[in-house]
Amino acid sequence: MSNDRFRAALSRLAAGVVLITAQESPLDEHGRGEDVGMTATAFVSVSLDPPLVMVSLRNDSRMDDLLAEQPLWAVSVLAESQRQIAGRFAMKGRISDRLLFEDLPYVRGEVTDAPLIGGALATLECRTEQRVTAGDHTLVIGRVLTAELPSAEGEPLTYFKGRYRRLG
Repeated sequence: MSNDRFRAALSRLAAGVVLITAQESPLDEHGRGEDVGMTATAFVSVSLDPPLVMVSLRNDSRMDDLLAEQPLWAVSVLAESQRQIAGRFAMKGRISDRLLFEDLPYVRGEVTDAPLIGGALATLECRTEQRVTAGDHTLVIGRVLTAELPSAEGEPLTYFKGRYRRLG
C-alpha cells in the first residue's frame, strides 16, 4: 500500500481541530519561556476515569521535543470561526511561535501557564502520563487537570479531505 493511498483513505475521516500549546522552560530565572503552539487533528478522549486525552505528534517536531521535557500542556478546541488560527499554527517553515501568538487573545492556564485561546469552544490543561512511539509519530497521553467551556456559542472547526470545514 502506498503512503498516498493511505493518506487519501484517512482524509475521508472528519476530525475536530485543536491547538496544542505549552511553554518552554525560561532561559534564565528572570524570564518566561517561549510559548509554542501546534494545530492537531489527531486528538481524542481516552478515558473518563481517570480523565485522559491523547494527541499524536510527528516525531522530532518542536512540540514532540518540548513535551518530551515539559510535562504540562494545554488544548484549545477551536471554533469554526478560528480557522485562521488553525492555519497559522499548521504552516510549515513558519515564523517564530512568539510572533504567532502576538495578536491572539488568550489567557494563561492556571496549572500549565500555557496559552488558552480566547473564543475556543473548550480548553483543557494536561499533564503527560505516557508517551508511546508509534511509527513516525509519538502518542502523548495526558491526564486532564482542568476543563473549561469559555465559549458557549459557535460550531466546531473540522478537517475533512485536506481542508477546514464547517458542519452542516
